[in-house]
Amino acid sequence: MRRALLILGLAVLLPAAAFGQSAGEVERCFQNPAGCAAGGGAAPAPGPATGGGAPVAAARPAAPPDYTTVLQSPEADRKRLQESLRTLDKYNGPIDGNLQSEATVKAIGDWQKGRGTAVVGKLTPAEALQLNAEAARAPIRRIEPSTQAAAPSNADALKALRDRLAERRKAAEPKAEAAAQALIRDLKAYVAADGKGAAGEQFAAFAKWYADNKAAGRTVGEIAPAIDDYGDAKSGAAATAEIRFDTKQGAETYRQCLVFAWIEGTPRKNTQAFSCDDVAAVEKWKTDQTLKSAWR
Repeated sequence: MRRALLILGLAVLLPAAAFGQSAGEVERCFQNPAGCAAGGGAAPAPGPATGGGAPVAAARPAAPPDYTTVLQSPEADRKRLQESLRTLDKYNGPIDGNLQSEATVKAIGDWQKGRGTAVVGKLTPAEALQLNAEAARAPIRRIEPSTQAAAPSNADALKALRDRLAERRKAAEPKAEAAAQALIRDLKAYVAADGKGAAGEQFAAFAKWYADNKAAGRTVGEIAPAIDDYGDAKSGAAATAEIRFDTKQGAETYRQCLVFAWIEGTPRKNTQAFSCDDVAAVEKWKTDQTLKSAWR
């Protein structure tokens, strides 16, 4: 009887929420008050609050796409991907397993674009499987040998290009050689006249070069030409020639070099002379004249 009265008294002292508990739970709280929570029972403590609602677990960041696995896959697997791209008319380069070549990256990007996915030019393992599966479903296109000419090899294409250049150069050679020899005659005449003549008037840089050598006590000996370029320009036939000079000072002989550039005419036009080391200036002169080479 006394025990029942104590339990009844404890129930009166507990908060109203305790009335929702069973008599057994009330009994346990009576026997071990320290083990009861404020609301009764041994319910676990609530998790982090989210504005009064149920606890919500923190969201994990999404893992980045895995492109490394495919890029580092065996060569045979990488070649198969290139073959699949070729089957789907996305790739026309070599089957070399290089998935990072410009042509392969573009082909992968085109395939991704056609599927409406992010265009990155690299493949995840799942995309690689999808690409191969799509190529496997593509219809086989039969090419009749009688109607499809074999594509020329790189060696054949290079030989054909060299043959065309040789033909153009052979056709231009007489005119280019005549232009170079006319320049040599004027240069020799200028040296023979000790700094007087058309060569110095037309090529100011050459006149200065001659004066500097004379002041240094050097004399000009042999003059040898080598045609650098020849072709049509916006205002006539253009020529550039590399001229080598043997200059002597006492027992010493020095080899010096100038590049002469001009537009054919009487007199020559747009004349310039450069150091043979100043390749950029020579090429700029050609660009300015819109030279279409028949020599290179």
